[in-house]
Amino acid sequence: MQCKSIEILVGLFVSICIAALFFLALQVSNYTDLQDNGSYTLIAHFENAGGLKNKALVSMAGVPIGRVADISFDSDNYDALVKIRIDARYKNLPTDTSASILTSGLLGDKYIGLTPGGLDEFLQEGDSIELTQSALVLERLISKFLFNSSDKDK
Repeated sequence: MQCKSIEILVGLFVSICIAALFFLALQVSNYTDLQDNGSYTLIAHFENAGGLKNKALVSMAGVPIGRVADISFDSDNYDALVKIRIDARYKNLPTDTSASILTSGLLGDKYIGLTPGGLDEFLQEGDSIELTQSALVLERLISKFLFNSSDKDK
C-alpha cells in the first residue's frame, strides 16, 4: 500500500513538472500573447525583410508596442509586405512614422523599430507606413567592403 501511494505522488509530481515546462515554453516562444486584446494592423513594404519572422517584436523607443503579424511577397512591387499588429493603447502614431528592421545585439533576432514623425494626423487600421528601411544584410556589407578594398589596390 505504501509503495502505491509513493508511485501516485511521483506521477503527480512528474505531471506538474511537465505542465510547468509547457508553460515555460509558451512564455519563451511568445505564443501566450496570441489573444487579440484590441489592436490594429499597419502595412509596411521593405526591399529586404532579411530574417524578420512572424511574431517578431515591434518597438518604439525600446518599448514593445506590437508584433509582426504576417510577412509575404508583394508581386506587384517585388518587395516584402509586412503586416504589423499594434496594441490599441498606441493609437496615436503619426502618419509620417518610419519603420526599420533592426537587430537586437550583434547576431540577435530581427525586430521592427518605429520612429515617430511630427504630423498631427495618426495612422489608422490598414494604413501603410511609407518610410521604411530594410534589414542590413551582412553578406552585402562584406562583399562591398571586399570589392571596394580590391579596387583601391589597383
